[in-house]
Amino acid sequence: QARLVESGGGLVQPGGSLRLSCAGSGFAFALFTMSWYRQAPGKERELVTNIRSVGNTYYVDSVKGRFSISRDNAKNTLYLQMNSLKPEDTAVYYCNARLTADLDYWGKGTLVTVSS
Repeated sequence: QARLVESGGGLVQPGGSLRLSCAGSGFAFALFTMSWYRQAPGKERELVTNIRSVGNTYYVDSVKGRFSISRDNAKNTLYLQMNSLKPEDTAVYYCNARLTADLDYWGKGTLVTVSS
């Protein structure tokens, strides 16, 4: 059974940094496109960044230059390094693993709050 577990969220001051992790199990992690989504209060869930199995990455404009996605296939773990955090980055961050429409898995999310 596929499972994704996020960790690393918390409260941080503006300008600070956090590193999120997502541990995967029960599926062929290395083959999947891995993504981070976020959902802010009252807003729709949005794609923040993803990394394909071959290493290609995508970032939404609002986080370019501040966030960095990486993966360790040996550890079945996805990471999101978030620097220069802003209050507008406050959201629940979700990990997603997708290979096909039928092989599409979600974690339960981790809350990131950026506030002074």
